[in-house]
Amino acid sequence: MSERLIRTLALAEVKQLIGWAATEGWNPGLDDAAAFQASDPEGFIGAFVDGEMVAAIAAVAYGASYGFIGLYISREDRRGLGHGKAVWDVGMARLAGRTIGLDGVDEQFENYRRKGFAPAHRTIRFGGVLAGAPVERRELSIVTPELLPQVMAFDRRSFPAPREAFLARWLAPPHLACVATSQGAVTGYGVMRKCRAGWKIGGLSALDDATAAAQVSHLAASVEGEVFIDVPAARRQFIDLLTDAGLRPGFETTRMYRGEPIPLAPEVFGVTTLELG
Repeated sequence: MSERLIRTLALAEVKQLIGWAATEGWNPGLDDAAAFQASDPEGFIGAFVDGEMVAAIAAVAYGASYGFIGLYISREDRRGLGHGKAVWDVGMARLAGRTIGLDGVDEQFENYRRKGFAPAHRTIRFGGVLAGAPVERRELSIVTPELLPQVMAFDRRSFPAPREAFLARWLAPPHLACVATSQGAVTGYGVMRKCRAGWKIGGLSALDDATAAAQVSHLAASVEGEVFIDVPAARRQFIDLLTDAGLRPGFETTRMYRGEPIPLAPEVFGVTTLELG
């Protein structure tokens, strides 16, 4: 076998990796790559043989205390040759000393447990065509430059580390974003992006179920077709609102941590992405 080279991915290669995720059926967004890379430009790692990428992983560092593993894929025709393990080992070494999170599918649960990850909570993907607005109207608007600092501050209530560079891109077009306010203070925000199939909402943060549901209604009303959202299973009242509005549960994942576990913040109603946390 030719010598394997492991290195950081360029933006075009991050796009290629996201294309692999689409082939695996993960339904990523059409414009994910630039925002993903902005979260940590050194955090996307690939294995190359004869100049071709054969495996890759996202090992994104959010500051000095938190990291996230995602987009862990070996090319289908090059599996079983150790390329996946090679990028895994480099990614985990890069995040050493941090609490590390991931969202694992059931088929990989025991594998991740053996690697030192412990389950924290379940996440359920809901999808479908929203059948109407199930809650009263709330004060919702677009995320203006003036509101952006408040939105980023609100995000720190639900995410364990700062991620300003990522949010600056994630909250901007072509993504659709809304912010809920009360008496001038931010009480929630939501983002929706076009995906290979339909539209995906995430993240979705709010102070209460009704505000979260109002944001879903607002975002879904601006597009045609199916919408999807990854919801913590503990959000039972919010899930009832979604099912009453016509969304149905699909596959589930488990949030797992290696290191100090991070409690589910009460403001989290929709995971930003299963790839980056």
